[in-house]
Amino acid sequence: MTPAIHYALAFLLVCGGALASRRIPKQVLLLAASYMFYSAWGTGFLVILAASSFLNFVFGELLRRRQTLPRLWAGVIANVGLLCFFKYLPALAGGSPDDLIHRIVMPAGMSFWTFQALSYLFDVYHEEEIEPSLLEFLLYMSFWPTVLMGPVCRLPNMLPQFRKVHRLSVTDVTAGLRLIAIGLWMKLILAQFLGAALSRAVEMEAVWGGVDVWLIAIGFGFQLFFDFAGYSNVVIGAARFFGFEIEQNFDAPYLSTTPSMFWAKWHMSLSSWIRDYVFVPMATRRRDLWWRFFAVAFSMVLFGLWHGATVAFLLWGTYHGMLLVLHRVGQQYQRRIGVMMDGRIGSFLSWLLTFLSISLGWVLFRTNDLHQALTMLKAVVTPARYADFVLPVDYYRVVLTVVIGYFGFAVLSGSSALREKIEHILMPVPGNANAVRRLMHFSWENRWWWVAPMLVVNVIAAALIVMSQSARVTPFIYTLF
Repeated sequence: MTPAIHYALAFLLVCGGALASRRIPKQVLLLAASYMFYSAWGTGFLVILAASSFLNFVFGELLRRRQTLPRLWAGVIANVGLLCFFKYLPALAGGSPDDLIHRIVMPAGMSFWTFQALSYLFDVYHEEEIEPSLLEFLLYMSFWPTVLMGPVCRLPNMLPQFRKVHRLSVTDVTAGLRLIAIGLWMKLILAQFLGAALSRAVEMEAVWGGVDVWLIAIGFGFQLFFDFAGYSNVVIGAARFFGFEIEQNFDAPYLSTTPSMFWAKWHMSLSSWIRDYVFVPMATRRRDLWWRFFAVAFSMVLFGLWHGATVAFLLWGTYHGMLLVLHRVGQQYQRRIGVMMDGRIGSFLSWLLTFLSISLGWVLFRTNDLHQALTMLKAVVTPARYADFVLPVDYYRVVLTVVIGYFGFAVLSGSSALREKIEHILMPVPGNANAVRRLMHFSWENRWWWVAPMLVVNVIAAALIVMSQSARVTPFIYTLF
């Protein structure tokens, strides 16, 4: 069967599950839909997913009977070993590209559903009250919206929803469609156009100037955000359409005023996983300050290596670990000397420093190799290079337009004071004041009723433009991980 037939059959099975009036038939239909959907990527991948799911269910049952470290470590080693075999061994192995080891292909989404399995084992070890049936656990591991690229779910959140018989509601359908429309807009328009411009900029043979490197880093940061947050919105919206609530994965991360706040708002499902299952257990073992800093740095190195076994990802994780440690040291120093910068100026400077620090780290994430990354970072720290501008003018326009638009929209959508000012401006005639105020209030409080259809229209228009230009929509970036 072609992938299209797999997806069509999966959709029909999902609809059947949504209409099922009893729990077990609903779970069976959803599992069949999930396996049908995942098998479009390869029957072999499905076998590995099913085998891993069954093995982890067995480990969970053994741990439930007796919570011992050897049993927990057996499950952890089995999961991490399987992930390393498919994800890291081919990358670390030398030899010819034609060697058998380089033909190993990692199953789609393995990085995500392996972490879901590990969270289940950790929760059982800590005596969390979760007792899924084999059917429910298989569904948790393969749930069709999240199996490919997350978000990384937790069983305590999903199990009650699998056991509840949903009814399609207008609220769920409209909320789901709104999220899907926003996600498609972020991917098909913003991420797509930024990616096209960025690819040309990175592949240029010319020596970049300092401003060029900053705009490449900022441009990629926003491309990655719109790409992955767009995907997350589509996934969360698709699940919400059928009555399932998946936790938010991004929460305006580029408005963060500290590195810690950024990582609480960026790829939230994975960052919270690292926090709960790596950092907290490590940090609570000892009270020494240096140990807590080490736990922070180690957690971020692991975060970087989760993306791949390359020196660039190792350095990217190390960079963010150092950034978080320096931030905590700075906070302690500020409290010690009694110098605190409050108010709007302090918040702005804190936001600006955080934004630039996070953006600089994207150089390590995006560049083709370590040599290219070092070349770009050298341009950043060389004052004379800020007089050089070698990128096409269109790239400056695209990046600046998207960045200004993002922060402008963030201010507009979050400022009630701005709404009051607009109401005041639009009330030139006293007799119309109440009518205008009511109209503004209604439009603002119900803005998603007109913003969502507007986004749908724009997405359709963008798709027509893309098809008319015979342009190829690039895959989601996180399919690589």
